[in-house]
Amino acid sequence: MQLKIMPKKKCLSAGRVPLILFLCQMISALEVPLDPKLLEDLVQPPTITQQSPKDYIIDPRENIVIQCEAKGKPPPSFSWTRNGTHFDIDKDPLVTMKPGSGTLIINIMSEGKAETYEGVYQCTARNERGAAISNNIVIRPSRSPLWTKEKLEPMILRNGQPLVLPCRPPIGLPPPIIFWMDNSFQRLPQSERVSQGLNGDLYFSNVLPEDTREDYICYARFNHTQTIQQKQPISVKVISAKSSRERPPTFLTPEGNASNKEELRGNVLSLECIAEGLPTPIIYWIKEDGILPINRTFYRNFKKTLQIIHVSEADSGNYQCIAKNALGAIHHTISVTVKAAPYWIMAPQNLVLSPGEDGTLICRANGNPKPRISWLTNGVPIEIAPDDPSRKIDGDTIIFSNVQERSSAVYQCNASNEYGYLLANAFVNVLAEPPRILTSANTLYQVIANRPALLDCAFFGSPLPTIEWFKGAKGSALHEDIYVLHENGTLEIPVAQKDSTGTYTCVARNKLGMAKNEVHLEIKDPTRIIKQPEYAIVQRGSTVSFECKVKHDQTLVPTVMWLKDNGELPSDERFTFEKEQLVVADVSDDDGGTYTCVANTTLDSVSASAVLSVVAPTPTPAPIYDVPNPPFDLELTNQLDKSVQLSWTPGNDNNSPITKFIIEYEDAMHQAGLWHYQAEVSGTQTTAQLKLSPYVNYSFRVMAVNGIGRSLPSQASEQYLTKAAEPDTNPTAVEGLGSEPDNLVITWKPLNGFESNGPGLQYKVSWRQKDGDDEWTSVFVANVSKYIVSGTPTFVPYLIKVQALNDAGFAPEPAVVMGHSGEDLPMVAPGNVRVNVVNSTLAEVHWDPVPLKSIRGHLQGYRIYYWKAQNSSKRNRRHIEKKILTFQGSKTHGMLPGLEPFSHYTLNVRVVNGKGEGPASPDKVFNTPEGVPSAPSSLKIVNPTLDSLTLEWDPPSHPNGILTEYTLKYQPTMASRQVDIATQGWFIGLMCAVALLILILLIVCFIRRNKGGKYPVKEKEDAHADPEIQPMKEDDGTFGEYSDAEDHKPLKKGSRTPSDRTVKKEDSDDSLVDYGEGVNGQFNEDGSFIGQYSGKKEKEPAEGNESSEAPSPVNAMNSFV
Repeated sequence: MQLKIMPKKKCLSAGRVPLILFLCQMISALEVPLDPKLLEDLVQPPTITQQSPKDYIIDPRENIVIQCEAKGKPPPSFSWTRNGTHFDIDKDPLVTMKPGSGTLIINIMSEGKAETYEGVYQCTARNERGAAISNNIVIRPSRSPLWTKEKLEPMILRNGQPLVLPCRPPIGLPPPIIFWMDNSFQRLPQSERVSQGLNGDLYFSNVLPEDTREDYICYARFNHTQTIQQKQPISVKVISAKSSRERPPTFLTPEGNASNKEELRGNVLSLECIAEGLPTPIIYWIKEDGILPINRTFYRNFKKTLQIIHVSEADSGNYQCIAKNALGAIHHTISVTVKAAPYWIMAPQNLVLSPGEDGTLICRANGNPKPRISWLTNGVPIEIAPDDPSRKIDGDTIIFSNVQERSSAVYQCNASNEYGYLLANAFVNVLAEPPRILTSANTLYQVIANRPALLDCAFFGSPLPTIEWFKGAKGSALHEDIYVLHENGTLEIPVAQKDSTGTYTCVARNKLGMAKNEVHLEIKDPTRIIKQPEYAIVQRGSTVSFECKVKHDQTLVPTVMWLKDNGELPSDERFTFEKEQLVVADVSDDDGGTYTCVANTTLDSVSASAVLSVVAPTPTPAPIYDVPNPPFDLELTNQLDKSVQLSWTPGNDNNSPITKFIIEYEDAMHQAGLWHYQAEVSGTQTTAQLKLSPYVNYSFRVMAVNGIGRSLPSQASEQYLTKAAEPDTNPTAVEGLGSEPDNLVITWKPLNGFESNGPGLQYKVSWRQKDGDDEWTSVFVANVSKYIVSGTPTFVPYLIKVQALNDAGFAPEPAVVMGHSGEDLPMVAPGNVRVNVVNSTLAEVHWDPVPLKSIRGHLQGYRIYYWKAQNSSKRNRRHIEKKILTFQGSKTHGMLPGLEPFSHYTLNVRVVNGKGEGPASPDKVFNTPEGVPSAPSSLKIVNPTLDSLTLEWDPPSHPNGILTEYTLKYQPTMASRQVDIATQGWFIGLMCAVALLILILLIVCFIRRNKGGKYPVKEKEDAHADPEIQPMKEDDGTFGEYSDAEDHKPLKKGSRTPSDRTVKKEDSDDSLVDYGEGVNGQFNEDGSFIGQYSGKKEKEPAEGNESSEAPSPVNAMNSFV
């Protein structure tokens, strides 16, 4: 055994000079294994290494052997007590002690009886440094008494009646195992109707005619003496009845409606309910105040027995069994109390101290009821032991200070209650020893390049030595950025290079001396396969070769071997190895598989594989390519706490080589039925070493993948439950936000069942104010995701952490996050509010920020409320409309757009946090200047004449100030030449004559038409169109008409311009120019309007004046027709 001294931490010297690695001495206990190199001259108190069990049942037919082995320096001597008094073995010729041992051999085979040596034995091992004692070993001989003889009367029952066949075996030591058989030594069949109880009796819920037999025999097997005792046969006769009356269940055992059960922690809790009834009742179990523990609950004897393994105090409570058939149901409540014999929380550990050092022995145990702790020294109660000024007893702890060599002793801790006791020995060994290096001198270490190199320096000394490492004959110092010094003295080179080769010196020092040792390091080139075998497809009967070229360190001798399917090559002369090639001649179907080249040296090993596929030599129908068949024969081996090896047999690859295997797992405990990805391996592997998490009920399945796709999953493997461990991670998304001004709501994302790593998942929630000196306050909560801290000051920063724990321990220390307690409304309004009016529609507001402490929350910004003052009539009709603008962050100014000119405004400013708004600042009043007015609300043409017209309009809806004047703009629609003609007297007279002539013609035509005849004028018009009138017609044959400015469509024939010549506001603007077609319209000098009032056209004629002709008599007549 190699001694390794483990100080509590390592220290590295600091400074500007090159650093020398050394181990800092810690004032702590040394751990000294019983190393032969040390024990040659190192004194050590006795240690009990082997002893018989506390309750020792012996076979009375064999010699009694009571074990007691111990080690120490000098070798200890042994003595025994029996029933509390000294046991003088020299006076009993049947008792001897093994040489060099404390084991007793009592020879009762030649003479004597085992009963003579019943009693309580205790062994003491003693040397000059102290005395260790064994447990109290209770010796009792096993007993297998005979059944008392009794005459059993035959039992006669009617069909359907209940029956109990008593067994009542003799009381043996240990208790016997009971079973029922017939005369032919065949076990009697059992079912829901017929079953054996925990007390050995055979219960019939109701009997049937086939239960008739004369050889119901109860057997008791005493395993310790390998004997079986038999009860007298019981005869049962069942009389058939025409009909059996059905009945509801009643309990055969236990009796009554309730009973009590007490069990010890760690044992198996067995609860039983057996009922009779017709038809046969079915038994159900529930726990009244909880659920039955998963994976520890089992049902036996057709669910009549409930068993919970590894029972703990949490399993205490009321359990209810329910018996039910078609006629009714009954229940029985069993109140379970779990007590506990003492069990260790922290057993005392050996202490090795140097003179003047301090140390402690801690002995902590738990149980139900709470065990009592008592101390002994060298086997004597410490109250009556010789006084030692270096020790002080504080309950379950002994504190040692300034120890001396005379303080060496063996201490015993006894933890006991009414259900048992624990006894532990722990020695205090005070040593003053110069350093010793236990690693062999001039050890040669050979390491492959780019791998870690570990150079040992196992050491011992008291006080604990410091360790220094040097390289080379000149003793060059080692730098800590390249080397790692482990606490046991080992020097690690994380990535060894060629220049790491050399001699290294380890130096151990304490105040009593110095020791050193040299070791040597050689760095070798790694072995590599530079030419790997390649995948091959060959025809049956041909020859194939695989090449494997290896490069290695010249000082190492490699060995190259070939494997087929991870096994040896077939013993067949067809397989030959020539230089760097494997040749397979006359290939057969059986030769297909995976061939692996393995190159080994004394320091490393490398391998490469290739697959050989054998195909038929002659053309055959195209093979059917498909996904592989599922793997099968899954097997779990090497089952460790955090790993397991899974192996399987591949299915048929269906003519497409398998490229990889995908492994999935199911957690039957937390997520039954849901499969997760675990790992994947190459298609040449059929085993995988899988890493596991604690407290997961694993089962695995495998899928094969080829070029076509993925196979169906294999059948699930057997289940494997890993042991519980402390959580690996802590909750995430930890936040602290207040929902009220006086609380802090801490939330987190809890761990899922897979991450819990064990039962009893809880969280340790801790918090403290960030800017205070308070200690952390912590609470333990169940598996929830929120905790509310009440009574906090308003909006104070807190440091928060949430740590997971379970029954196995705590997760790593969690990260600290910052949160805030709840916000409250701000207390202070912004001050010094100032308004700068930029223009008639824009104003800039400035304010002073409020003090940060008055915000009482996260500053979200400032909010401006502003509204326009209304006159009294408008206020009566509607509420004042307030507008709001919010400015994010800590801005102290903002712009108010969209204001109305020439208006009276009021505003105030409020600060905003996450809770809401603070109080408003005093109202600030400002006025906007005048702005451009809007257009007049309407424009009307009133009383038009040939040489004048009157315009009327309404004021603008938004004056935006005090109106001072209106500007009238116009646009004539006729050229000046036409205006001149229209104003001539001769032209007016001519037009009147033409109009009169047309009127006369129309009257004549009307009269002629009424008489049914044709008028020659009409015929002339049909034959010869009047060239004077034709140009005045539009496309539809009508006279020229008023055209709307919006859609440019002609008015219907005979339409009139409205009598008031009104132009709506929406069809107008504040300038008359926009209503004309061109810019030719104008006023005469006398102010009369000349030109036709018409709408705009989208497109002007290419030439001519068709759209601007002078009004003719024909056009004028249009208004009268």
